[in-house]
Amino acid sequence: MLDPNRRDFADYLRSLDLDPANRDPIEILAISGGERQTDSLEVFPKIEARSNNTFACRFFLHGLRHVSDIAQARSLRLNASEPLQVSLELNNPATGPAIQLTTSDYEFLGWAPRYLVPDILKGISASREIVARVVRVNDVGIPLNRRVLIELSGRLPEGFELMSGPEFQVISVDARTSKSAGIHKLSRSRH
Repeated sequence: MLDPNRRDFADYLRSLDLDPANRDPIEILAISGGERQTDSLEVFPKIEARSNNTFACRFFLHGLRHVSDIAQARSLRLNASEPLQVSLELNNPATGPAIQLTTSDYEFLGWAPRYLVPDILKGISASREIVARVVRVNDVGIPLNRRVLIELSGRLPEGFELMSGPEFQVISVDARTSKSAGIHKLSRSRH
């Protein structure tokens, strides 16, 4: 996480669509992912369904560096609250199934984070009420991995619990070094 004493820290918080007066490190990590080029872990919040079975989560668009120059230029013309299409990619060469995000004029922009894929696949098959919208588009000076902030939201089937699979289970102190502990290294491929 960026040092709060840096001169550009307020700009950094604005790029995350956070109030510069709010310096809650957990909220910052929940949106930024805490990722640096040298990191092999990604931090993200557990997504909880509300009492009415709806959910919402925010993330930065993944894979913008892997799309065409035309798509990157289109990403700069996105507007806050602009709806995006959510679709399933069955055979992504890097990940297998993936969740694609596309503009209403069918310009492919990138992907949702991998950690959302298993739950969204289940959610899409049971509900057509999963939507995405642009929260914020950051200027050209901001790295591509923090260029477009997205909110994904929807309604889930009754009794469906997000992030309940084995890859999201709590890791015990003794299991930290075990390969089966549920820690997955980030891959720097496609998204």
